Amino acid sequence: MAKQVHLLPRMSAKPPFSVEVPNQPPPPDGHTTIRRHPAAVDGLKTQISDDVRTVYELVKSSVAKYGNARCMGSRRLVRTHQEKKKIKKIVNGQETEVEKSWTFFEMSPYEYVSYNDYAVLIKQLGAGLRKIGLQKDDRVHIYAATSANWLAMAHGASSQSMPIVTAYDTLGEEGLRYSMVATKAKAIFLDPHLLPTLTNVLNDAKAIKTIIWNSQHQVNQVHIDNLKSQYPEIEIMSFEDLRKLGEENPVDDVPPSPEDLCCIMYTSGSTGTPKGVPVTHRAVVAAVAGASVVVEKWIGPGDGLLTYLPLAHILEFVFEHAAIYWGAVLGYGNPKTLSDASVRNCNGDIREFKPSVLIGVPAVWETVKKGIIAKVNAGSPLVKTLFWGAMGLKEKLLANGLPGSGLLDAIVFKKIKEATGGRMKLCLSAGGPVSAETQKFISMAICPMIIGYGLTETTAMGTLMSPLQWTTESIGAMTASVEAKLVSFPDAGYFVENEPNPQGEIWLRGPTILKHYWDNEAETAEAITEDGWFKTGDIGEFDKNGHLKIIDRKKNLVKTLNGEYIALEKLESIYRSSPLVGNICVYASIKHTKPVAIIIPAEPALKRLAATIGVEGTLEELVNNETVSAAVLKELQNAGRNGGLSGIEIIDGVVMVDDEWTPDSGLVTAAQKLNRRAIIKKYEKLVDKAYGDQ
Repeated sequence: MAKQVHLLPRMSAKPPFSVEVPNQPPPPDGHTTIRRHPAAVDGLKTQISDDVRTVYELVKSSVAKYGNARCMGSRRLVRTHQEKKKIKKIVNGQETEVEKSWTFFEMSPYEYVSYNDYAVLIKQLGAGLRKIGLQKDDRVHIYAATSANWLAMAHGASSQSMPIVTAYDTLGEEGLRYSMVATKAKAIFLDPHLLPTLTNVLNDAKAIKTIIWNSQHQVNQVHIDNLKSQYPEIEIMSFEDLRKLGEENPVDDVPPSPEDLCCIMYTSGSTGTPKGVPVTHRAVVAAVAGASVVVEKWIGPGDGLLTYLPLAHILEFVFEHAAIYWGAVLGYGNPKTLSDASVRNCNGDIREFKPSVLIGVPAVWETVKKGIIAKVNAGSPLVKTLFWGAMGLKEKLLANGLPGSGLLDAIVFKKIKEATGGRMKLCLSAGGPVSAETQKFISMAICPMIIGYGLTETTAMGTLMSPLQWTTESIGAMTASVEAKLVSFPDAGYFVENEPNPQGEIWLRGPTILKHYWDNEAETAEAITEDGWFKTGDIGEFDKNGHLKIIDRKKNLVKTLNGEYIALEKLESIYRSSPLVGNICVYASIKHTKPVAIIIPAEPALKRLAATIGVEGTLEELVNNETVSAAVLKELQNAGRNGGLSGIEIIDGVVMVDDEWTPDSGLVTAAQKLNRRAIIKKYEKLVDKAYGDQ
């Protein structure tokens, strides 16, 4: 049974939530004193327990504790359904009807393996890797979407002290080549549809001896034949072939040591060439230990974590390991099948798996919120009045510590909770700033949303909000495995002497912090100090409760014509909360005093707004209609003012586009972060027009 707790979105714990390290010497000028989680004041957490120092030992420990309990579940694709529909589109200036095809997925129920079964599987995979010729410290590249087989391959390699190298499955040929050549991986595991991407890469990645394709999916034999004809010296096999090879040729494990490499993880590359981050076993275990101090009290055996974010992202990698340590069940999903809207003859992953814990990036939560609002708005005036009245009342009751919120949950919010499986007790947003409005909305309608902050370089550790410290005003306090301080950033006016709160660049230190980038001395020297501090590039402040708050990012600070700095991510989190915004990229130019916004509008909200000003049409027609653009600009300007933005932060123009921003298009990274350079380049003429430069 899952831990039976009913968490409420309000602050019930008493501050301070971080404390100064005792007996530290006076800080240098421009630095704050060092702060830690109260549970780590006498020493940062490096281990979960005396017998768990590596990922290998973490998995073995959980197998011993949880045995025949469910460890992870996956769904099989039963069939795909194609549905066609006529839509109106502007072609060469003329309105015409074109046929568009949509793909929907029919999935099986979840099929589970126990902790004991999983232990057998990873031992066989490790033996299989040995049989194909790999030894301790040889590297295994993983180039695939998140799945049970992804994690099993990582743990199989770990059982033989073989580090993995991660690459997002949406990474193009150039990015894949970079990581494969730099790390000299000898084997690669990938999803079968990605086999053609290897064709040219293998000309340069000459260390590869074996290709292993994920047998959870169908393979196109033509792809295998093409690779065999070009590279006859490379062995190609399925995941199942590798497992059988290990089953038939068992070997003893070769356990890694804490300082051995667990993986080389590449950053998502939103600002140039991806950087390789060497992550040790010690760092992963310390990360799980640091997070456990904050949230393990509420998550344990019987809880379910829906896993769909990229495992090549440090957040997902660490939290899947934490869930295994806590004895929870991992339910593997896919962004394409999460909701009922994208499947046929079955439930979407969320309703089918019924998670109790869900992790998402801000874009996911904005989509969830807007989906709920769209359903509410489609109801009667009575339904809308009841919903929004209940939201306001619940917020007031919780803020004043009064009873009654449970009754509202049971009557008004019951259907919303059922849409996420009906078991949700906690959700986490990380990977970028989520708007306070969205955090509050999800927390009131579904369950408390806590905030996490970390980087690949810090093994996802930075801050993690305790559910008892819930607030929309900060990102929580440090985990128990890192310490933090602020360092003045004079260029933008952020000083540790600022009132009422010290402000500056966030520096982090501890057992989860990288020691160097992979084969990159220049980046290492720039980012890491001699005494082990990692310079995050994020600007933060400590509030009166000891929580950290991110207020800017150095790379996203743009100086405008009047000499003032504008923080792009902060503005995006405010404007993104508007119902009109599906996605947004704010751009500020040194030639102008104010920013402009490029948005993908949310179609239902855009059509409702257009109807109020007497305009009808398709999405393509509306995004190109100047009257509609003016109305959208006015709405977003109001959203900015209501969000507390200053005059120079209010956008001066808006560009609406009906494209999709996907990793495949190169406009966002696999972690859904904006590729600003690519977006601005693509829409350069429209941005100039919005500024009046054309």
